[in-house]
Amino acid sequence: MKQMACAAGAALLALVGVTTPAHADATVEEGKVGLTVKGKGLVVNRAGGWVDGHGTGVEARLYRVYKGGRSNITGWKDATPVSVGMTRFSDVNWNLKGRKFPDGTWLCIEFNKDGDSPCAKIHR
Repeated sequence: MKQMACAAGAALLALVGVTTPAHADATVEEGKVGLTVKGKGLVVNRAGGWVDGHGTGVEARLYRVYKGGRSNITGWKDATPVSVGMTRFSDVNWNLKGRKFPDGTWLCIEFNKDGDSPCAKIHR
């Protein structure tokens, strides 16, 4: 059921992707949190994610890790509650408009209500 909801969320959002090579295209899950990255090569067009369950005040942001340094890509954004049958999750996505990242960059998502932070590696 969780896989169906995650697949529906990814299809619904047409987005982004725990530590998996992205080639700027990946979907990754860590615990209750998922990340989806869409793009080509080092260019990311869209990114987003979900966390299991609904809640008030659920927010997420994207950050990158490159050569040991971490920097935020986005600010905190409110997540949208989504229900698919009996499955509930909170969803968020960003249009990164073809943003280019250095080879080997890890693109990650974090939610303010969950400690898991899946990452996808952007590479050629």
